[in-house]
Amino acid sequence: MADIRAMVGGTGVSTTDTTPAALSAWSPLRNTVYRSLFIAQLVSNIGGWMQTVGAQWFLVEREASTTIIAAVQTASLLPTLLLALLAGALADALDRRVLLIVVGAGSMLTGIVLTALAWTDTLSPWGLLAFTFVLGCWTSLSAPAWQAIQPELVSREEIPAASALGSVTVNGARAVGPALAGVLVALAGPTFVFAINAASFLATLSVLIAWKRPKYPQTDREGLAESILSGVRYIRSGPVVRRIILRSALFAFPASALWALLPSASSSVLKLGSVGYGVLLGVLGVGAVIGVAATPMLRKRCSANTLLVGSAVGYGVGMAALAWLPLWAVVPALLLSGIAWITTLTALNASIQLSLATWVRARGMSVYLLVFMGSQAIGSLVWGWLASKIGIVDALAVAVAALALVAASVAVLPLRSETGVLDRAVSMAWPTPNVVFEPDPDDGPVRITVTYRVVDDALEQFLTAMAPVGIARKRTGAYAWNLYRSLDVEDTVVEQFTVPSWSQYRRQREERWTGSDHDVVQKALAHTVDGATHTETHDIALSVRTNPNGQ
Repeated sequence: MADIRAMVGGTGVSTTDTTPAALSAWSPLRNTVYRSLFIAQLVSNIGGWMQTVGAQWFLVEREASTTIIAAVQTASLLPTLLLALLAGALADALDRRVLLIVVGAGSMLTGIVLTALAWTDTLSPWGLLAFTFVLGCWTSLSAPAWQAIQPELVSREEIPAASALGSVTVNGARAVGPALAGVLVALAGPTFVFAINAASFLATLSVLIAWKRPKYPQTDREGLAESILSGVRYIRSGPVVRRIILRSALFAFPASALWALLPSASSSVLKLGSVGYGVLLGVLGVGAVIGVAATPMLRKRCSANTLLVGSAVGYGVGMAALAWLPLWAVVPALLLSGIAWITTLTALNASIQLSLATWVRARGMSVYLLVFMGSQAIGSLVWGWLASKIGIVDALAVAVAALALVAASVAVLPLRSETGVLDRAVSMAWPTPNVVFEPDPDDGPVRITVTYRVVDDALEQFLTAMAPVGIARKRTGAYAWNLYRSLDVEDTVVEQFTVPSWSQYRRQREERWTGSDHDVVQKALAHTVDGATHTETHDIALSVRTNPNGQ
């Protein structure tokens, strides 16, 4: 099952070319904590993939419909739609180690109860879907926190290598777990596999409990609701990030057909048992591991947009083979699909990781996960329903056609040219305001007014250059932004924007304003009379009490 593990396993920035030659791909494993978590995650991910095979074959043995079997995908991925924004805010607000311990304990307890019900033969198909949903909730809550702790464990130079190693834990588990589960299901039944998954959470829990995470100084943190809103505001005002998220949705929806229909197709089309199904999933995992090794070379030779086109086509080849070709041809085609899957994820993850500012990375990734996993969850349900109406083979054919359209759409909706190359380091170029009194952090809204001297001949060029400035103001905290031409002062343009509170304005100026944001301001200033802002003033809203009598 293609679940959230494939997104949080570290395929993020693994394909950048900034790693010093002296650092090997294995250098992060020298760090004791990272090495322990690496091994623990590998064990836990193997258990997770075994759980996938056990759950889907549990339904196959009970002759559940293709819709119900495909709904296992939906049940595991739907929680991301519901919890992604909350999970991102929690990862930025709480102690990530404690959060991961609580989530790990909840996952293990859920696995134990699921195993007990299966062992007593009281687990129904709908009950299995409910437990799959709960396990998906725990995974969704932990995903942004896993993303955010990597920089705490390794040096900045080792982050690409750590990301690649994270991919190994996911895709190595995908290569081993399903095949192993197929054998164990055939020998001992799905219940035994459920028990192994429940026990696998102990590996991660033991490492997290033993980890003595340094105490970080408490900062003026945003409230939970405010944190979610600022994250959504950032995405809404980030055209680069929005395009990456759109590409992820366009791929994930048709691609989910393979994961959703593979158990039914392996049983009814290829006439395989649980072992054969596990082997097919393992082939996809092996392809993904090959993809991890091949992607850096591919990225040196091809642009990200070219990789997205080729991956969509390659992934469609595997689905077409599953629908129409014999088993001997299906195996290499699914190997290609595994390579295409991880190549797409790596291209998209690397792009969004390099395009998000540090202050909003967990929240930005949570929105990305929400869209990617949500598209898979909805897609799985749609493909399962469609297969029940027109048959598995015809449903796969429709998905193949959809992937062909996705590949073609890159010509119209490519990743933007500035993807991954913008300066996201915090800029200190925004001067500190000289205020006559210091407002309380929650006072606001705050209105910032900036005046510029612009002659008529340069006005059009200035207005064009200011459009990215408005986007940057909104992306970093403003909820309203406008430009005005003064009717009273010659050659004067006034910029006004509003942020929710004084603390939000301070964060905007001190923590969120990046080098790329400063660059767009400088480009706009090039069209002013003196190449600089004329004035900048700050006003804070006052609460006006009305007379009860309306006078």
